[in-house]
Amino acid sequence: MASNGALDARDRGAMLSRLAAERFDVLVVGGGVTGAGAALDAASRGLRVALVEARDLASGTSSRSSKLIHGGLRYLEQFDFKLVYEALRERDLLVSKLAPHLVKPVSFLYPLYKKVVERPYVGAGLVLYDSMEGTRRPVPRHPHQSARGALKRAPGLSPDRLAGAMLYYDAQVDDARHTLTVARTAAAHRAVIGTRLSAVGLLRSADGERVTGARVRDEETGRILEVSADTVVICAGVWTDLVHELAGVQAGYKVRMSKGVHIVVPRATVDSDTGMILRTEKSVLFFIPWGEHWIVGTTDTDFSGDRAEPVASEEDIEYILAAANRVLARPLTRADVIAVYAGLRPLVDAAGTGAKPNGAKPNGAKPNGAKPTGAKPTTKLSREHVVDVPVPGLASIAGGKFTTYRLMARDVVDAAVADFGRPVPGSVTEQVPLLGADGLAAVQPAAGRLAEDYGVPRAVVEHLLGRYGTLATEVLELVRGDAGLGRPLAEGHPYLRAEVAYAVVCEGALHVEDVLVRRTRLFIESADSGVSAAADVAAIMGRLLGWSRRRRAAETRRYLDLVEAERPARAVDSAPAPGLALAVAR
Repeated sequence: MASNGALDARDRGAMLSRLAAERFDVLVVGGGVTGAGAALDAASRGLRVALVEARDLASGTSSRSSKLIHGGLRYLEQFDFKLVYEALRERDLLVSKLAPHLVKPVSFLYPLYKKVVERPYVGAGLVLYDSMEGTRRPVPRHPHQSARGALKRAPGLSPDRLAGAMLYYDAQVDDARHTLTVARTAAAHRAVIGTRLSAVGLLRSADGERVTGARVRDEETGRILEVSADTVVICAGVWTDLVHELAGVQAGYKVRMSKGVHIVVPRATVDSDTGMILRTEKSVLFFIPWGEHWIVGTTDTDFSGDRAEPVASEEDIEYILAAANRVLARPLTRADVIAVYAGLRPLVDAAGTGAKPNGAKPNGAKPNGAKPTGAKPTTKLSREHVVDVPVPGLASIAGGKFTTYRLMARDVVDAAVADFGRPVPGSVTEQVPLLGADGLAAVQPAAGRLAEDYGVPRAVVEHLLGRYGTLATEVLELVRGDAGLGRPLAEGHPYLRAEVAYAVVCEGALHVEDVLVRRTRLFIESADSGVSAAADVAAIMGRLLGWSRRRRAAETRRYLDLVEAERPARAVDSAPAPGLALAVAR
């Protein structure tokens, strides 16, 4: 595997041959952030590792989060101090060392409306939040704000009843890009990463006692192959219970699916130079700055529908709008919403199972099902994770937070290799920066020189550094080889056509959807959901992957169908997206 961790979609045949021919120490099932993290953790211990993902990397929860790396301020109210402490430590490690190009500090204003009661209560919580972080801190401590100071930072707040505010700091991330970079870092340590590969069964030893690998279906061709491994690690998120059923095992925990919905609105709709966090009667609501937009959310409700494509309801959207409008001077309307997305949290409901968070637990759980009568609401369930080893050669994990993915990966790999019968080194990922992080401090000041060398505007270089870190020069080399790739992919957005080519040759993109939904974020950032760029993406990918004109048209249509399937939740009415006819005609 290339030292830069390139996942070249053109080499997919060779990757499949390796999966079928080699024997691995660890086979990871699931390509979300936890699965990618487990692959990196195991590979950086010197183990032979493979990862298979049924769809695309980060295609589930790991591309549909709040895009925050945070300690979880509200978990202090639940006295979940251990989780908050771990999350704050992981946040600071990501910001300062592991992924400073991807994880960046962001400020949040916490408006106060009951000065006598709220300020000491919230202030005490933030003091505890700050103190848990320690003395070496990459983000500032929280300052108090008067009502006037709060309105200066966020003029979009209504002054009615505003008694002041607190300003504190966490961090944010492009979740899908981060997950992809973790997977590429694993590949740089010789892990084999395969997408569109569904685990359809587990292999067993001759006596049936031990899991020895998995039977995998290539979703691109229908081919079945067997992948042999000393142990299988299931990191399947909300699919975990289904994988357990497939394996014929019963885990020591149950997964409760919680739906989190976010809306995306233009930055101009809310006048503020900082993010905001509000209390609601159910949970909290974030206004998260996202380029020229705000991401506003989220909900936290039980879900029992289609795991593959959770869709926001009108009730979800109206809840978010109503909660936001309680504090805004200019109310948000349905017409302001340019995008909506929904993700599913794989929460652990350990009630009645005896499972303990953050530790291996023998099986004994009842099959996963609907929310039991009298069960806690999902807002009250712990965000800690549970690791289980239901049978020899099989470990699984559920729960947790995006922020603590590295700890989750460490714990599940520890459990998976515990019976190897030979020494296995401990986790070293605390010392392994993600690709693009090494040397970043020296490259960032050279943005102007790079712009001159490659003949592009400085803003382009800064955009690429913020997405690829020191690997930005690999994208710029594509522009040097073909000046046409230096043009914007979509008018008014910073993404380059070169990023589409790079997504194929280095990031494993196989379909137009992979580029527009996850390698770039035009699906949620553009008013037409990326439709006007779909045909161009298909053309660029087609040249690299040898697609016929018919295949390019089919790929474009596949993406338009995806957008239309989401359309009722993304627009005021279900009229075709702008640019739809143009994209079809190309």
